[in-house]
Amino acid sequence: MIMKRILVTGATGRTGSLVVQKLRERPQEFDVVGFARSPQKAEQMFGSTEGLVFGDICDPQSLKEAMQGCQGLVILTSAVPQVVAPPSEPGQRPTLGFAPGAEPEMVDYQGQVNQIEAAKAAGVQQVVVVGSMGGTDENHFLNSIGNGKILIWKRKAEQYLIDSGLAYTIIRAGGLLDEPGGDRELLVGDDDRLLNQPPEGVKPSIPRADVAELVVQAFRETTARNIAFDVISNPQGLATRDFAALFARTTPG
Repeated sequence: MIMKRILVTGATGRTGSLVVQKLRERPQEFDVVGFARSPQKAEQMFGSTEGLVFGDICDPQSLKEAMQGCQGLVILTSAVPQVVAPPSEPGQRPTLGFAPGAEPEMVDYQGQVNQIEAAKAAGVQQVVVVGSMGGTDENHFLNSIGNGKILIWKRKAEQYLIDSGLAYTIIRAGGLLDEPGGDRELLVGDDDRLLNQPPEGVKPSIPRADVAELVVQAFRETTARNIAFDVISNPQGLATRDFAALFARTTPG
């Protein structure tokens, strides 16, 4: 097997850091480069900045430099809500929004477009995107945060990737859990059916570690090429081990 050089953007995020770690566990298969904005956060997360490069997904030049020589790209960047106003009354929730220049349109759409274009220019062979379920519902509560329409912009970016001509794998994860991976049955579907009507007794959620494993396996299994799917986990089922078969159960994006 020829070793693949993989760039992981959003490498210091909670899921991104797991992807970097899992790829690093296969040094005979992957040469991993993490892409992040903050050297300080990277130092805290990984203990050093070795194997990481720093830039901004809104800066095409920094992406171009980072992407050189890469065969794969993992997009794990996402706009992050922040408190913009305290609760109006005791017991109420604070008002959430996005910092100027860090809105979903800029991060989840234009930032992803920048990454896709840099990948095309660099000759990247496959792009893996970790997205979110809920994109079929324009009235989803996540879209109302700061009126940012985050899921709508994520779906627009996914469509841009699908239309780009690059090989792709789009993983639309359920609610992300900070729990161990490798212990659950993974369930795949489409059109938010697993979100709206999950199997009885199953919550539409998945450990971040299992999402990270799906990213790694997407580069290893040919059945993961050119598919987009929803995924949740069943803690009562047999742990998923056959990822080729799992990807084969999905439908083309």
